[in-house]
Amino acid sequence: MQWRKILTGLAFAFVFVVSYFTNKFVLSVLKFTYPTLFQGWQTFIGAVLLLLSGRLGWVEMSRITRSAALSWLPGSLLFVGNIYAGSRALSRIDIPFFFTLQNSSHVVSYIISKVIDREKVHRLTFVSICLMLLSAINLPLYDPQFDYSGYLWAVGHLFCVGAYRVFQVHYKPSNLSDLEQQCINYLFSVLLLAIAAHPTGDLMGALEFPSLQSHTFHCGCCASALLGFLLLLATVKLKSGFSLEQFGVWIFLSKVAAMSLSPFIFYMEINAQSLMCVVLSHVGEALLLYSERESQL
Repeated sequence: MQWRKILTGLAFAFVFVVSYFTNKFVLSVLKFTYPTLFQGWQTFIGAVLLLLSGRLGWVEMSRITRSAALSWLPGSLLFVGNIYAGSRALSRIDIPFFFTLQNSSHVVSYIISKVIDREKVHRLTFVSICLMLLSAINLPLYDPQFDYSGYLWAVGHLFCVGAYRVFQVHYKPSNLSDLEQQCINYLFSVLLLAIAAHPTGDLMGALEFPSLQSHTFHCGCCASALLGFLLLLATVKLKSGFSLEQFGVWIFLSKVAAMSLSPFIFYMEINAQSLMCVVLSHVGEALLLYSERESQL
């Protein structure tokens, strides 16, 4: 049984790393920087595969009522902001720096939760939040390839991620499973991104994309959509078989693996100061996981 859990975690980590690398390849190497189309394609394929899997009985999904879907729309709106801004940021920022900035979404979650609950915070939690915040603040000062637009989109991304995390915890819909929530997210994203494709200029820009007829581009887009769906299934499987603390640890290890391997796959410039920001941010994340474990004891 223990080996089965380890294999589940390793499968999740593999899909996580390959999914991020594939997205990074399409966005940064091929330079397909049209997120309404790229994310719209991924969410469309995700919705089709998820609905098909539910219809065939491969995954457990109940019929989603209109009232349940409407009540989840704030979460879906945050999800769209998350993937849109995240796509913009990832196209301009190296993966280790992207994860360092993404970690500061915990600061957003902490502030919102503090306002809502007003609970006393564990000292170690506060220290971990400070480490992640200070790392994110100092990273732009030392990033050798600093891109103002990329960091601006990263701020939008981390705000959406942090707010979505709190919404999931506090809303706790008893009538919606994780897969049903994601199905609503997918369908809402397809609709909203399709509407935004022309006003944002992505539709016309994509028609002039140099690699539009490239087989490499086609394979990259297909792989990104399929991997996104597999990552969803792997995430749900991981959450159902592990405690929340163990789930967080596997996500942490997956991020560390992606950051460690990314310099061997993608060109990036890094110095001692920016590396220190990355390390301190993830030390903060590890402390946060430990403090959450301690608070449960």
